[in-house]
Amino acid sequence: MTPAPTLRVERTLLREYGGLLAAIDEVGRGALAGPVSVGVVVISAQTLAAPEGVRDSKLLSEQRRVELAPLIANWCVANVVGHATNDEIDAVGIIAALRLAGRRALEQLSGAGVHPSVVLLDGRHDWLTPPRLTLFDDFTDDWQPPPVVMKVKADMTCSAVAAASVLAKVERDAQMVAYAKAYPGYGWDGNKGYAAPEHLSALRETGPTPLHRISWNLPGVT
Repeated sequence: MTPAPTLRVERTLLREYGGLLAAIDEVGRGALAGPVSVGVVVISAQTLAAPEGVRDSKLLSEQRRVELAPLIANWCVANVVGHATNDEIDAVGIIAALRLAGRRALEQLSGAGVHPSVVLLDGRHDWLTPPRLTLFDDFTDDWQPPPVVMKVKADMTCSAVAAASVLAKVERDAQMVAYAKAYPGYGWDGNKGYAAPEHLSALRETGPTPLHRISWNLPGVT
């Protein structure tokens, strides 16, 4: 069994940066339809261990994620999920869309008076910080997040990041279930917009909906 995540990394960063830490993870990056969603969970040095059972969302059943979501919301200092639509993904690409969703989430926190000192982001690539055109240029965007610390497999080893993944997954899944009622036949209530057989078959037979990522060279769509 995969070892349970802990707050060891988060607490180390909180000792270094002080204040609040924002743990961030994304869901929906590889889907063919619907938004990409970025979950943010904020903790402090006083935050206790995460609720029992918190794991990377991919390791949990849908029912367990739904059960954990309110426990996570009550456990952390603050939480939010930001989204970027399929149209925005088509317009700017997936990386910039992830940044947009993350920015929206952090700006919601800022509007509520929550200002993290550091961000712990899952993965190797910092998609949250706007890029420089060259090493000698200013950043291409006036908006800047707090300092970002990357950690590979943080969703597996860091409780706050795992919690963020659960909240993002639950919120995005609920959106896709609602969209499935408007666009039946694609199986979104089950596959959540990913490339499952039912979804691919509907794409070939019916074509894309307004919620599909048209720029992705969708299977069966010319």
